[in-house]
Amino acid sequence: MSADIVPDSQHRGVVGMLPPTVRGLAMLARFDRPIGWWLLFWPGAWGVALAEGAFARWDLIAWLLLGSIAMRGAGCVYNDIVDRDLDAQVARTATRPIPSGLVPIRLAWVWLAVLCLVGLTVLLQLTPFAAGVALASLAPVAAYPFMKRITWWPQAWLGIVFSWGLPVGWSEVTGGFAPAMWLLYAGSIAWVIGYDTIYALQDREDDALIGVRSSALRMGPHVRAGVAGCYALAVALWAAAMWQVRADPLALLALLPVAGHFGWQVVRLRPDDGARALALFRANRFAGLLVFLACVVVGTA
Repeated sequence: MSADIVPDSQHRGVVGMLPPTVRGLAMLARFDRPIGWWLLFWPGAWGVALAEGAFARWDLIAWLLLGSIAMRGAGCVYNDIVDRDLDAQVARTATRPIPSGLVPIRLAWVWLAVLCLVGLTVLLQLTPFAAGVALASLAPVAAYPFMKRITWWPQAWLGIVFSWGLPVGWSEVTGGFAPAMWLLYAGSIAWVIGYDTIYALQDREDDALIGVRSSALRMGPHVRAGVAGCYALAVALWAAAMWQVRADPLALLALLPVAGHFGWQVVRLRPDDGARALALFRANRFAGLLVFLACVVVGTA
């Protein structure tokens, strides 16, 4: 197995068979780690579903999925270009394509442009209002790589960015915004802080050495309680959003599966176990599906 395949790559056999340059570009866009685009996709799908568009606008959900794959890839390429010096100092990221020398900076910029063109294709499928909402994400996306240098809570900024598909999907279906959408969006931010804190546990020692900040470091010995609090807040905000759409106590039962899943994550969490932290982080792909199903139930009832 090639040494330039990063430790948390999935589908390592397939990745290892690719020519070196192609492999580097795929890894740079994180195609070898699909969890990222699933986490970016789910909030957009929630917005469509709770806005009563799960079945009528299945085409929109498909476009959002394609956009999530492309733009998550573009965001990762941009992040790695900005962070190449920091990545070279962290054991887990030193083998990434740019710091390892597998992909030159100039080629990385070209690859970024290609992925953005795919995103533009998706953008052109939206109404002008929804497209404007999507374009407004560019500023927070561009600022995200710098947040770990200036705040202990870069995970909160990531929550703003990774949840942006939600107002895009909602506004495409309804033509505007609503209190339910904002509550769902706020809950998504809390969810992202929770799962990305789990992810950041893998790098706590290296981050502390090189001066990079994260919520995992800020929470210190209270990481489990902090993650539990984020997940509890997310469920509460989602319940409030669903109450706005359907003021029926039975509707809130749709969130019980994801609440139970979050409880399972918190019980299983071991702050010093990096492998378990990665597995629990990846489990949030299923959590996103559970929230989507809840939104479908409430949005179509």
